[in-house]
Amino acid sequence: MSVPLQLPQVQPLDRTPEAGLRARIDGKAKPPGSLGRIEDLAIRLGLIWHPAEPGAGKSVLLVFAGDHGLTQEGVSQYPSEVTAAMVRTFLAGRATANAFAEAVGVDIKVVDVGVAANLPDHPGLISVKIRRGTGNAAREPAMSGDEAAAALKRGCDLAVEAIRGGAELIAIGEMGIGNTASAALLLHRLAPASLDLCIGLGAGQDDAGLARKRAALERAAARSDVTAPFDVLREFGGLEIAGMAGAVIGAASERRPVIVDGFISSVAALTAIRLCPAARDYCIFAHRSSERGHAILLDALDATPLLDLSLRLGEGTGAVLAVPLLRAAARLLTDVATLDDVLSGKI
Repeated sequence: MSVPLQLPQVQPLDRTPEAGLRARIDGKAKPPGSLGRIEDLAIRLGLIWHPAEPGAGKSVLLVFAGDHGLTQEGVSQYPSEVTAAMVRTFLAGRATANAFAEAVGVDIKVVDVGVAANLPDHPGLISVKIRRGTGNAAREPAMSGDEAAAALKRGCDLAVEAIRGGAELIAIGEMGIGNTASAALLLHRLAPASLDLCIGLGAGQDDAGLARKRAALERAAARSDVTAPFDVLREFGGLEIAGMAGAVIGAASERRPVIVDGFISSVAALTAIRLCPAARDYCIFAHRSSERGHAILLDALDATPLLDLSLRLGEGTGAVLAVPLLRAAARLLTDVATLDDVLSGKI
């Protein structure tokens, strides 16, 4: 089926300025290549922002939250009620993502796109609930086409609104019990890759729990053979995953970088890229998750993440830890003197 949504246009990066940006960095007051991959990141930011100078000041982490009907199959060690409890923890400023974001100066907004509970109004909460959790993908489509399209659109709109409100960096994160199961199914179809290789421990499954998870995902995969990206999202995805995918496309449409967190966020980025291939140019992958399947995804997108810290929490924690690297790379272009200025005594 076709996507019942008009996605915004995303322009692929114009690579023409790349040689000039490389020469500009080589001319800085340092040995050429001495800053390694930070130099490559600076060039990437320069291309994204061209013809303007890159900025990496105001940064916003959008944490999309939603529940999954797949939890009915025992795919997680935790009940779905934990999703709402963790959202309340975010709003109280006491989650790990809050602590990390505060440490590096990143604003957080939590987006309720599909939590299976009523949440109180809060200035840090954006409530765009489409439904109270997805359907059980082992037995039925996770979402209708209209619901998946609505989640994509709202995520897209939120990223665009944040950027037009002054954000120079968008980071994406998530909260949703059972979402590693949903993400494994999406990766299986969209990479594509063997389902067994896409299934990991998630939030800490024991052997029996992992066996239940594998059996449930095998039933889900057997239920539908769809491969078109939107259909895969509708059949197996999560509302928070769809929201993040929309945010990737929205940020790309505004020619701004989007920092992708770990496994779940990367699957959302993969979904966005399969729907809108040009969005790949704007994705900065923050870290290599220790969740099984993430390496497959990174290989599928030919992506080299900035960090490798054995993280697998989610929430956007790895994404916010990468923000200082983007800020440093942008300042390499804009703030560092040239070698000529140093040698001529202008400094």
